[in-house]
Amino acid sequence: MTLKWMAVVVAAVSLTLCATANIVVGTISGRELPVVVNLLALTAAGCAVVLAVVGELNDRLNGRITALTEFLVARLDQIEAHAGDRNSGFVEGYLLSHGQQDAPVVPIGPRLQGRRVMLGGED
Repeated sequence: MTLKWMAVVVAAVSLTLCATANIVVGTISGRELPVVVNLLALTAAGCAVVLAVVGELNDRLNGRITALTEFLVARLDQIEAHAGDRNSGFVEGYLLSHGQQDAPVVPIGPRLQGRRVMLGGED
């Protein structure tokens, strides 16, 4: 059972026990229950109601975030499928139509062993 529904059950039981205790004590002895007992039951019910509302809002927020994520993934997949292959073909076609060949590979020269620092002119 989720936290939300457990909180609803606690609130219902708390209010029912408070009302039943007040009725029973009032009819049998003619007195009232102590204020502390009533406040304790009402406080427990109030906290449980707040917890249930927060749990419901959390469930709704998770549902919206999940739906938004699924929509975003579907839209990005659609955009990638629509534009991905077309753009690569466009670039290749553009380069071939202008007679451009791939750039020649030029080897990098040998690395220098040490670093030379030049501050002004050559020493």
